[in-house]
Amino acid sequence: MTNIVMPPEWAPQEWLWIGFPHLAEEWPGFLEPAQEQIAAFASAVADSGQAVRLLVRDEANEARARALVSARVSLERRAYGDIWLRDTGPLVRGDGNALRCRFNGWGEKYLMEGDQTIGAEIARDAGLPVIDSDWILEGGAIDGDGTGTVLTTEQCLLNPNRNPELSREDIEARLARDLGFTRTVWLGDGLINDHTDGHVDNLARFVAPGEVVLPRATGADDPNAEIYAAARAHILDAELKLHEIPSPGRIERDGRVEPASYVNFAITTHLVVVPTFGSPHDKDGVAAIAALFPDRETLGLAGDAVLAGGGGFHCASQQMPQLTGI
Repeated sequence: MTNIVMPPEWAPQEWLWIGFPHLAEEWPGFLEPAQEQIAAFASAVADSGQAVRLLVRDEANEARARALVSARVSLERRAYGDIWLRDTGPLVRGDGNALRCRFNGWGEKYLMEGDQTIGAEIARDAGLPVIDSDWILEGGAIDGDGTGTVLTTEQCLLNPNRNPELSREDIEARLARDLGFTRTVWLGDGLINDHTDGHVDNLARFVAPGEVVLPRATGADDPNAEIYAAARAHILDAELKLHEIPSPGRIERDGRVEPASYVNFAITTHLVVVPTFGSPHDKDGVAAIAALFPDRETLGLAGDAVLAGGGGFHCASQQMPQLTGI
């Protein structure tokens, strides 16, 4: 039987798709620094020896990107709205097919032209057969370990703004049918003020088969302390190995708590890129993640301006796994 399970993110990759910011209204006052931070991310991955395909929106956006990125980064002009290709890009399975579930702008909050079609477009251009599925799912809502186990949150996948007609059991059946996930580990809520309704890739991630990384609260005013504690209990109940790392602590912008997380790191073939936020815990957070990936270099890069638009480096990227022999 063909293995349809999504390869884990630490498996070898052919290239990385990344979206480049272009909407001033999405990053009010932060568009230029967000572009600079995404460019630094793309350049770091490309300079590590892995191909990067950076999506740009139009001629002016392409010129801005080219002025910022390494010569090793390839630019591809596309029609897309948000840059969050983790959610709008293709989910490439172990059998070489690209799954495209329905997309409704994170519960019909952010509907932009091109976001419903960009995933199939870049998959077909890569020569991948595209399978369309009948339910709403974003890539950042799930995280798999390559063995058939997947992490997700109740806040997102059971949210009535996604698939109100589907039960928990229905969703588990679709995860198995479409992506080969035969065991679903449900966490509760995601981070406070996460625009995605609690995507798991901002809360807890697999770093090896059966091994999960999760932030621990730092400081008495850490806004997500209870959320981390609840997730910890679920992970241990599932008998997964737990690695705890420092959280960034309380990060605010204009008096609003930001969903800042070192867990929104991007794993690439040679490099792990961790967003940093100007927190006193940045150095320890990056070092803790580096210890989990001794076979790769780990690099902390400023991600605070990217976060101002609602996401991080993992959200803005989607990997194309190597499918040699499939």
